[in-house]
Amino acid sequence: MNATSFGAAARERLGIVYDESKPDGLLDAAWIVLEAANDLGDGATVECCRRVIDAQLNGTPAAPSDLHITLNYFR
Repeated sequence: MNATSFGAAARERLGIVYDESKPDGLLDAAWIVLEAANDLGDGATVECCRRVIDAQLNGTPAAPSDLHITLNYFR
């Protein structure tokens, strides 16, 4: 299994598909990526996820660069 197929399998298995119709979809995805990045020691991604989570909880838009990193982490 290569890294690409692992990423696709992980997204499907964990349900990491950002669904705009689901109000907490982005928040759920950010928490899952935060846990994975933390387990892997990926400090930069952990910080991006924290910013996305903080923005969602505060009702403000997250930075597009943080969203890109968070939503494409398993690709």
